[in-house]
Amino acid sequence: MLHIIGVPSCDKIRKTKKWMESKNIDFEFINVKKTPLTLDEIKDLEFKVGLDVLVNTKGTTYRNLGLKDKNLSDEEMLEALHENQSMIKRPVLVFENSVLVGYDEEAFETFLKANELMETK
Repeated sequence: MLHIIGVPSCDKIRKTKKWMESKNIDFEFINVKKTPLTLDEIKDLEFKVGLDVLVNTKGTTYRNLGLKDKNLSDEEMLEALHENQSMIKRPVLVFENSVLVGYDEEAFETFLKANELMETK
């Protein structure tokens, strides 16, 4: 099952869900406000895509925490991400061992086709 991770109030999450529905793609939405990811789940995502991809450095949470100037270690950044999951760049698509981060319809198609979740034409 394809998982979409994020917060329901996010415009990119709403657009992603609408796009998936328009393509008849089954997915499960994981609302990190109601069901936060574990530290191990965040570390697994970080291992697969890297912190530079996973952390939304342009978001208000990142800015409000003043993390830009703190020069955190990767471990400290993972802890901050675990405590402030709205800092995770959205959407995060997860299917088995494949992960895609960010809203990009062409990347969605490539990701879904590569994982045989969407027919190729």
